[in-house]
Amino acid sequence: MIFPYPVPVTALADKLQATIIGDASLLATGINELHNSGPGDIIYVDVSKYFQKALNSSASVVLLNEPTDCPPGKCLLVVPDPFAAYNAIVWEFRPLQPIVQSVSTSASIGQGTIVEPGAVIGPNVVIGRDAYIHANAYIGEGVRLGDRVVVQPCAVVGSDAFYFKKTPAGFVKWRSGGSVIIEDDVEIGANCTVNRGVSSDTFIGQGTKLDCQVQIGHDVKIGRHCLLAAQTGVAGNSVLEDGVILYGQVGIAQNLRIGAGAVVLAKSGVSKSLEGGKTYFGYPAQEATGAYRELAALRHLPEIWRRFSQ
Repeated sequence: MIFPYPVPVTALADKLQATIIGDASLLATGINELHNSGPGDIIYVDVSKYFQKALNSSASVVLLNEPTDCPPGKCLLVVPDPFAAYNAIVWEFRPLQPIVQSVSTSASIGQGTIVEPGAVIGPNVVIGRDAYIHANAYIGEGVRLGDRVVVQPCAVVGSDAFYFKKTPAGFVKWRSGGSVIIEDDVEIGANCTVNRGVSSDTFIGQGTKLDCQVQIGHDVKIGRHCLLAAQTGVAGNSVLEDGVILYGQVGIAQNLRIGAGAVVLAKSGVSKSLEGGKTYFGYPAQEATGAYRELAALRHLPEIWRRFSQ
């Protein structure tokens, strides 16, 4: 999430009642999760075994709950609850904007785009030319759609991330600071859901097509000209490179990378990253030829058992 203007760390410290360690002259330009962070970003860490990883990251400002040595060029903000401080910063720069009319007056809709009755277009949405938003589709705040994008009935683009922190009091929701970016010529099938990013943007590349009832998790990055068949689910932070094909009911676990041109056959479960240019099947998914050999061998097990038990 990028701030609309740089924020002095001294101002952040005043709001959060934080103790500053390190370079107090820094300006924060955004807020992010550790694995997505870059220069100018604020991140948080509240478990001491991850302190060093956070300090070695490219982030400029680290929210943490214990004093520690600060590397050169960084600033540490020590607060009792770094997660609560992180969430408070996101809420400040991404406040709730309830939808009060079907098409927000702050939305930008390109020439030739059709918005059918019942569709909802939220604040600060940008839609390109010749797009087609079907009845009862929902386009959430800040979402950006390219030219000739099709969003079929009852699809939801820009729902909150399914992302919670476990605390002694229960699960606390992370405020979703990211959005959704969809490039030209993408089609989103009926009843699909595309979650916005927690800290970065969920992204769907040019020419990609989603069948009905596909779920795209937070911060997912999908390349160009991919095909995702019905009831497929892609969990948060995973990456699908260009030309990936996922058949029906495929499940992709979080934080994985599927290489360009990979094909995953129906009902497969992907629990680790896959190389591109190959076909996969099964749970856990493996190269299809090997999976089929194993299935064939299993069918012969009863006969083999009878032979050796005589």
